[in-house]
Amino acid sequence: MKNNIIEVRNLVKKYKKATQNAVDGVSFDVKEGEFFTLLGPNGAGKTTTISVLNTTLSKTAGSVKVDGLEIEENADQVRRKIGVIFQNQSLDQNLTAEENVRFHAVLYGLYSYYPLFSMMPKAYRDKVEELSEVLGIGKEIHNPIKTFSGGMKRKLEIVKGLVHRPKLLFLDEPTTGLDPLSRKNLWQYLSEVRKKGELTLFLTTHYLEEAEGSDRICIIDEGKVVSLGTPNEIKKDLVDDYLEVETQDKESLRKELQKMKLSFEEHESFKIRLKNNQVQGVLSDLKTKITNIKLHTPTLEEAYLEIINNEPKNENV
Repeated sequence: MKNNIIEVRNLVKKYKKATQNAVDGVSFDVKEGEFFTLLGPNGAGKTTTISVLNTTLSKTAGSVKVDGLEIEENADQVRRKIGVIFQNQSLDQNLTAEENVRFHAVLYGLYSYYPLFSMMPKAYRDKVEELSEVLGIGKEIHNPIKTFSGGMKRKLEIVKGLVHRPKLLFLDEPTTGLDPLSRKNLWQYLSEVRKKGELTLFLTTHYLEEAEGSDRICIIDEGKVVSLGTPNEIKKDLVDDYLEVETQDKESLRKELQKMKLSFEEHESFKIRLKNNQVQGVLSDLKTKITNIKLHTPTLEEAYLEIINNEPKNENV
């Protein structure tokens, strides 16, 4: 059984002059080596939660531990264990790309500072070259930041977040602004590192297909946890499978489905709601001739929208 690398208990964050809590009693755990995703609409409390966890924001109440350490009492130790890829840029425009990475690595105490890249330890040089190649900026890594496009700067932020080999990596909308190939390369690299048991991922994203690969997902809305589980658990709990069938004899099929007491919608085709893997039973019982059959399984996006759209809202907001 793996240990928890994150433990959050009744986390509360209230900003000054705010009428309600930005984060309101949130609790969850993250296991070592897990791929954990935090989802929610804008203003749900995602960024506030991740900011408390990475020590850039203080909490109002509750308990938050990273690798067994209370974050506010051990902020410096926690920072050495984590990497953060921020949604907003944190680059020095007066330096080269590699110098930005070098100062970051020195700040985290991973290496002593040397004024030239060639003087830095081989382990550092190899890591920078490896990461910059993965993200597709290997040829530009020694160029001034001022020459970088927005997408290239995003890639450099990712190199910075990984260079000190963090035990826990926070990814706040990490692939926003990346081209499809760079997104694919980044996730392939992170997957390989995770397989070696060296990294825990904590993701917030608008790309729900990225969250599909998570071990577990926590969905928050208006500062509260509204769903927590594996992607399959969340999908199965909230969205039914359905069988889409077509027939030339709609009246006969309609009568059969009503007699079988199945829930369905009739359009050009019939959408039959399913529970508990009913597919084979339904098809074997139907006598009407079917011309086309399609099984629809729920997506994470459908489950997410089901949660967010049906969650009661605070009328005072």
